[in-house]
Amino acid sequence: MRFTRPVFAIQAPGDNSRWYVVENGGRIVTFLQGANASTEALDISARVDPSLEGGLFGLALAPDFASSGHAYISYTDLSASAGFQSRSVISRIRSTDGGRTFSSTSEQVLLTINQPRDFHNGGGIAFGPDGNLYVGFGDGGVEEASQDNSNLLGTFIRIDVSGGGTSYAIPGSNPFAGNPTCSQGVSGNGECPEIFAWGFRNPWRWSFDSLTGSLWAADVGSNIREEVNIVELGGNYGWPIREGSECRVAGSNCSSAGFIDPVFDYPHTDGNRAITGGYVYRGTALPSLHGRYIFADYVSGRIWALVPNADGVYESALVAESIFVVPSFAEAADRELYVAAFSGSTAADPIYQLRPDGSESSDTVPTLLSATGCVDEEDSTLPAVGLVPYRPGAPFWSDGAVKERWMALPDGAEVSLQSDGGFEFPAGSVLVKNFRRQQQLIETRLFMRHPDGVWAGYTYRWNQAQTDAQRVVGGATLPAGGSDWIYPSEAQCLQCHTASAGRTLGLEIAQLNNAVTYTETGRTANQLTTLEAIDMFAQPLPGEPETLPSLPDPFGSAPLSERARAYLHTNCANCHRPDGPTPSSMDWRFDTPLANTDSCDMPASSGSSLGIADARLLAPGDPGRSLIWARMGRRDVHAMPPVGSLDIDTAGLSLIQSWISELNDCG
Repeated sequence: MRFTRPVFAIQAPGDNSRWYVVENGGRIVTFLQGANASTEALDISARVDPSLEGGLFGLALAPDFASSGHAYISYTDLSASAGFQSRSVISRIRSTDGGRTFSSTSEQVLLTINQPRDFHNGGGIAFGPDGNLYVGFGDGGVEEASQDNSNLLGTFIRIDVSGGGTSYAIPGSNPFAGNPTCSQGVSGNGECPEIFAWGFRNPWRWSFDSLTGSLWAADVGSNIREEVNIVELGGNYGWPIREGSECRVAGSNCSSAGFIDPVFDYPHTDGNRAITGGYVYRGTALPSLHGRYIFADYVSGRIWALVPNADGVYESALVAESIFVVPSFAEAADRELYVAAFSGSTAADPIYQLRPDGSESSDTVPTLLSATGCVDEEDSTLPAVGLVPYRPGAPFWSDGAVKERWMALPDGAEVSLQSDGGFEFPAGSVLVKNFRRQQQLIETRLFMRHPDGVWAGYTYRWNQAQTDAQRVVGGATLPAGGSDWIYPSEAQCLQCHTASAGRTLGLEIAQLNNAVTYTETGRTANQLTTLEAIDMFAQPLPGEPETLPSLPDPFGSAPLSERARAYLHTNCANCHRPDGPTPSSMDWRFDTPLANTDSCDMPASSGSSLGIADARLLAPGDPGRSLIWARMGRRDVHAMPPVGSLDIDTAGLSLIQSWISELNDCG
């Protein structure tokens, strides 16, 4: 069964017969356990904010749901007051048909918060073991708000909703009980009595241990650390003074007095950059994980368990290496754990169950490249018969490696041309890419669309004899061609091959609208014309090649502005585009006017200026104040690209420097 951007799933208290899945766009769908089809239970998409990190976030079913039909939802809408980006809404809805549907007209808004920015909105919602309703909120993009308890940003709140109606009560043990409520997101009326704990950046996903009742929260970090906290009543968890265990205050005077330490935190390495909170496992299918906190990294897709060492200090143990973005976990009534996935295909996002090794089908991807069927049977350095070569006009930076590329479709299948110029490949398609250094093959990557429509990437490392390549599972950094080389993990492949960019980077009309010389025939021809002639497309090209978009070679002879934008399109726009996986709204697609990229003369978000005075994302005429240029020249936690590269693209850096220097304004 597939969904569209599932961000949460839940079963009714004590009822293992029915599931509810929250879709980020504003729908809740439901299905019976074991069924193969779902039905719509609620659709509020018309009033849900669809922007960067907005949407429908969570669903909490009342402890007496079976009799009352009451449920609570968390989402953002566009009804914020002037000067704010959006508004977080916590409201009650009701089912009158035994939980099959919820009436959207039954909604009773309980609490709202004006959000300064359209990111760091948090949004998790759940009933605690005390029967009270808990909600986690991010800092709304305003760091200092997390230490200002006259607002609800950067906090966990706890409220008593048992009285019904549009009001709520404050539990007497809340730290600031007795003060005027902040139900409309106001500031300045004293410390908000709804607050349970504070000092958080963006506690996107969190949960209660079903055995002990402890509240485990994963707080998404900024540039340094991701953290796991056990949230206690009245606790201050340090953001923005601290990020995980690291101090963020300039100088040596960074006191930790009054802050509660995370139980675990980890750095931004190997593609791990945004934590997804999970659950303490209390099921029976995975006995070795019983009592362990299970969590993931949204970006890398890795799933871990926290295990205490001999000193009682938590360490992480890798549980699984997924090939998808992990937005959320779910706990069934029987305490087994499930993982939601973003695959990037419309209405094609699955939810998986965590199971022991061997209970699911084994990995069928061959260990040796020669066994994949993608290379010549006699000479693995050559492609198999039938693979079609291609070459993007503006290639991606790959630490100076020389690349060769091919595509393969199932017999009789065709590529669909999308309205934005992208290519939609059928299930069963495979893309093959060779990487060479010092004229030696060092890596071959396969990017394939499995029969279920899910894309996945696999990497193979060539032996010294150049006779075959062996699969590298989970990724590695190893010597190759004179220096270290990154062999990406399955999850890292999808970190770059984003869903928002259509997964198949470099395969779009603008990238292939150029002439190449085909080795097999020695003929030079336009790639689009060739692909159309061999019946690769499901429909005719939308025009003659000379009338269609074409990306120039960034280091060719086209005008500087076109070459720079082509470079940014290839190297940045896979993530920096609408619906991209970053907390930024930048749009670096080639055809987006500079003034509309949300970058030109735009200030850096709080805490990300890299110490540059008056920094801008792009400062016309001044590369030194331009963060896009500064981050290209780094290979630390602030680097761009953030994964997959160990070497700075000096030619690309020079190109973007020259372009920015020439700019007079954002026109």
